[in-house]
Amino acid sequence: MDSEPLNIDSDNQVVEFGEEDDAATATALHLQHTDHSYGIFDDHLVQPSNSPRSRDDFPNGDGDPSLEPYEGMEFDSEQASRIFYNSYARRVGFSTRVSVYQRSRRDGSIICRQIVCSREGFRRDGGENRSKRQRTVTRVGCKAQMTVKKQTSGRWAVSKLVKEHNHELVPPDRVHCLRSHRHVSGPARSLIDTLQAAGMGPSGVMSVLIKESGGINNVGFTKVDCQNYMSSSRQRTLGSGGQVVFDYLKRMQVEDPDFFCAVQGDFENSTGNIFWADANSRMNYDYFGDTVTFDTTYRTNRYRVPFAPFTGWNHHGQPVLFGCALLLNESESSFVWLFQTWLAAMSSRHPVSLTTDQDRIIRAAVVHVFPGTRHRFCKWNVFREAQEKLSDIYHSHPTFETELLKCINVTETIEEFESCWESLVQRYDLGDNEWLQSIYDARQQWVPVFLQDTFFGEMSTTQGSDNINSYFDGYINASTNIQVLIKQYEKAIATRHEKEVKADYDTMNSSPILRTPSPMEKQAAKLYTRIIFMKFQEELVETLAYPATVVDDTGSETMYGVAKFGEDHKVHSVKFNVFEKKARCSCQLFEFSGIICRHILAVFRVTNVLTLPSHYVLKRWTKNAKSGVVWDENTLGLPNDSQDSTAARYDNLRREAIKYVEEGAESVHVYNVAMDALREAANEVAAAKNHGLAIAQNTPVNCSQKLQSCTMDQDKKLEELAAELEISSQQCEAFREKLLAVLKDMEEQKLKISVNVQNVRLNLKV
Repeated sequence: MDSEPLNIDSDNQVVEFGEEDDAATATALHLQHTDHSYGIFDDHLVQPSNSPRSRDDFPNGDGDPSLEPYEGMEFDSEQASRIFYNSYARRVGFSTRVSVYQRSRRDGSIICRQIVCSREGFRRDGGENRSKRQRTVTRVGCKAQMTVKKQTSGRWAVSKLVKEHNHELVPPDRVHCLRSHRHVSGPARSLIDTLQAAGMGPSGVMSVLIKESGGINNVGFTKVDCQNYMSSSRQRTLGSGGQVVFDYLKRMQVEDPDFFCAVQGDFENSTGNIFWADANSRMNYDYFGDTVTFDTTYRTNRYRVPFAPFTGWNHHGQPVLFGCALLLNESESSFVWLFQTWLAAMSSRHPVSLTTDQDRIIRAAVVHVFPGTRHRFCKWNVFREAQEKLSDIYHSHPTFETELLKCINVTETIEEFESCWESLVQRYDLGDNEWLQSIYDARQQWVPVFLQDTFFGEMSTTQGSDNINSYFDGYINASTNIQVLIKQYEKAIATRHEKEVKADYDTMNSSPILRTPSPMEKQAAKLYTRIIFMKFQEELVETLAYPATVVDDTGSETMYGVAKFGEDHKVHSVKFNVFEKKARCSCQLFEFSGIICRHILAVFRVTNVLTLPSHYVLKRWTKNAKSGVVWDENTLGLPNDSQDSTAARYDNLRREAIKYVEEGAESVHVYNVAMDALREAANEVAAAKNHGLAIAQNTPVNCSQKLQSCTMDQDKKLEELAAELEISSQQCEAFREKLLAVLKDMEEQKLKISVNVQNVRLNLKV
């Protein structure tokens, strides 16, 4: 990976976890990640990984439940590594800040970051310009640090770790005073904005915060911080950099007729909240708007710019953008305005599910605007805040965190979770802990077992909401100011688009390796995108070790019990209607992710369902996810003619160009012909642009003719599959019988060995 040398961050005074000598200098938009809420928890937003119960189910980077960092430890993003190290610093008793970084020469993104103890180095001597005010010495040359580097896989790994400090550490009862653990949190800002709008002063606001948090030590900031925030909120604007944003919005409105933007307040004076969504974002929502994440990472990570994107997942499982907001006011009315404005831009089509912070102000706004949408809070922040609220338990009982994680991530049924939670509370005598009770009361909106009946587009019910959504990771962070926001925003958009094009190309131009003779696997390989097929293939292959047995066949539906060979204590129930070919599994993986589970596939195998029924293929996961409109075009307010929209024309040209490049690169002769054709086409396009001439177009194919042709192609494919069914069915059954025979032989051999060992022991005793 090409990269530039390591350089000192030019914005080092205001980076994420910077240690300032004067706490009063903290401003409203400098947000830190350690969120001291007031009796409730906030949540970060996440991106799914590709394997169930992966190490990402644990917040400590690589999944190790240990509280200690170590070299080689991995994280999903640079931001996740910083948050973990700061959380670790809080438990140990020191403050952190980011120090130096390294950028890639290829695309300018950060590929290496050093996070240090805030007492690292020494303060520079200001010489003649030194302030007359004597400042407390805070930097003593401490060497403690953690360096993380971006791997080729996209994850970040710890490459260097120094744990030793050359100064005393702060005890737990005073660690909240350290700079990187002290700030006006997201929910606190929302409450302050609301109370301030009602006419309450700093003293009254602080009294409410102290009461809500259960004591001044739990507020997370001082009265001075509260006063500074309230003072700055009266004059909060985007400053001189706001003109950059407004120039961009005006330019996009001219260039893109489908560009949507709105401002709450004074547009010209840069004092209002801002929302915008380009044509691609609106079109993406058309295809993939069933599940949405509102990413307010800025509220808990000291971002200089209050930047909040709406995101989702495309057909490759990649993050996709649905619009962005700049929030200068965080009262309930502001969030209501934002959600209503975003919904209007998306033609008032409500998503199936929405993931946000748990903050009470956001929660109230969601209830108001999205009454029928399933609202989820990210569980990642529960784990992070637990390390703060239950720090005494963490220190005195090292195994507590591991048990808490297992209780939340590993339990598969509501009954199992409730039993595990009750046992955990009793074992550690936490029945009177108010914070723990508060998160338990909200369990239906963050514990996986309560959410698996709703679509969230993630590959397993246990991996979601564990870390930060990384759509803008590496481009927009705490050191990004308003002047460069739009430039970094456009870079991120271009990079995401490039990755989607690459995934499209790989899917369309390479065939996956089949691992079984099943016609269903062959069918899925033709339907799904590459990454989604790999997930389906994993489920299909696992069915060979999951026999299905009839439990009850007295009604219209047959009940099957499905368990892994040798694990009869973990049985999943599958109800199957043989006439409709519809099945429901107790694991609810299909409802949650849109991928059919191994348990239903095992039932399909024993009932000779050899191809996937159409109702188990979600178009949003297929190669043709963007070939047509998922939702009604008139309802969404999108153009019916695919050539009327700039974004649609762009998408059509891109797809044709990919095919053209592939064919043109086959040989030197074809390449030369293709280049000549491109030059001629470029001249015609230039002439059309200069003289306004319409280029002759071929008569479009009638829609009904396309449909008829598509139907004929599908019938032909079905006939081809049907011809293979008998042979493939026999091969599958023979393969399964061989596997079961091998497993049976293994069990018999284990039994014989056990008997022989017992005989040897008896002989030795004699």
